[in-house]
Amino acid sequence: MFEILTIQCGQCGNQIGNEFWKNITTEHGIELDGVLKDEAAAVDDRKDVFFYQADDDRFVPRAVLIDLEPKVIGGIKNGPMKHFFNPENFFMPKISEGRGAGNNWGAGYEMASKTHEELFDLIDREVDGCDSLEGFTLCHSIAGGTGSGYGSYLLEQLSDRYPHKVLQTYSVFPNMAGASDVVIQPYNSLLTLKRLEECADSVVVLDNTALYRIAEERLKIADPSMADLNTFISSVIAASTSTLRFPSYMNNDLVSILSSLIPTPRCHFLMTAYTPFTSTTVTQSIRKTSVMDVLRRLLHPHQAMVSVSTSRGFFSSLLAIIQGGGAGGGEGVEQMQIHKSLQRIKERKMINFIPWAPASFQITVARKSQFVEQRNRVTGLMLANHTSIRTLLKKNYDEFKKMYDRRAYLQEYEKTSLFSDGTSEFDEAAETVKSLIDEYQAMESPSYTEWGTEREMDEMAPMSSSAIPSTSFPSSTQP
Repeated sequence: MFEILTIQCGQCGNQIGNEFWKNITTEHGIELDGVLKDEAAAVDDRKDVFFYQADDDRFVPRAVLIDLEPKVIGGIKNGPMKHFFNPENFFMPKISEGRGAGNNWGAGYEMASKTHEELFDLIDREVDGCDSLEGFTLCHSIAGGTGSGYGSYLLEQLSDRYPHKVLQTYSVFPNMAGASDVVIQPYNSLLTLKRLEECADSVVVLDNTALYRIAEERLKIADPSMADLNTFISSVIAASTSTLRFPSYMNNDLVSILSSLIPTPRCHFLMTAYTPFTSTTVTQSIRKTSVMDVLRRLLHPHQAMVSVSTSRGFFSSLLAIIQGGGAGGGEGVEQMQIHKSLQRIKERKMINFIPWAPASFQITVARKSQFVEQRNRVTGLMLANHTSIRTLLKKNYDEFKKMYDRRAYLQEYEKTSLFSDGTSEFDEAAETVKSLIDEYQAMESPSYTEWGTEREMDEMAPMSSSAIPSTSFPSSTQP
């Protein structure tokens, strides 16, 4: 038995986290008050990964919800899920006085440094309530104040206090297609990226720029709302945990999933693709789906939920999670379908892998929930490590440089303790992110294994969580 503790930080983190819990309660036959439906009692699943049972037999999320202002958490407390979460696990430090971090990374980080001991009383209690905690998942945004600043301090503390537990994040990147309401967003993003590179074992990148494009172009939503985007994101998170909650033949824990996806410690930024997306607000025709149709769409260069194209660069590893069949099973997807689809993909040369290691392409079949109405026979999620992610990282780096070279708006940070002695923190963050971009570029070369030999040995050490072993890059599939 392995459990995962979910931490939701900031407005964005709590909004997408809330949608995620709505998704998986439905999939497991749990009502929004935690009561299990009678017909779900005999279902063979792993509710215990994300839930525990209270003394009254209600299922309670293994979750801690953090925010510095009351709006979103207040909405959860007074909404349909008001009896769902453990009320002791809502964390809004009194010292913030409900004012939030003002979209300032420095303010969020400083607030965390003052209140983290109180927060870790909650986290440690939840950890102690687990039989065998595998790790943490953090839901947050990299661009605001709380999710980025408070979340960054939290990442440092989790990595330090629980070095042998897996630390995975679902990190929402800002929409960079137009002007932002948060003028210091580039600073916040780069400072957070430094912590994601140094402290996390895996970062699932969720790019609002791409999500808006998907909503407008594929779902024909004229004016996508944040609720629309949060629905997309929650679908991805739920699908990415499906093999943990509905065990199959493989990939039944975080370690097995991540060990095949992350070939080198620093390059752990993963992109996703999901198909078919549906919208509750737009009437759509339902097409016939197949394993090949789903895989073809997942591998399309512009299908990824990041604003880059996989037509350039190389995959280092790829995992496709296929959900198929009717009520309660993956029996609708046969092994022969998968092998035939793989053969077509190879014949058409639809995937370019890094030149210095064997191809790592895994397909696993996850059961579908019998409690969810299935509009499509087959759905799929791709988790991939692709060198083109550097393009997104470079966009954030370049936006930072435009402002930092002019020393614009630095006074907002100089008011906080971490920057009271200067701006060296910005310089260190820029160096870290630039080095990460360079490493993703170097991964495209056959001589990558010789790249960076002059780097300090501690930079080439294993991931922060020793729970994740290295992988031998098997070229394998298994339904």
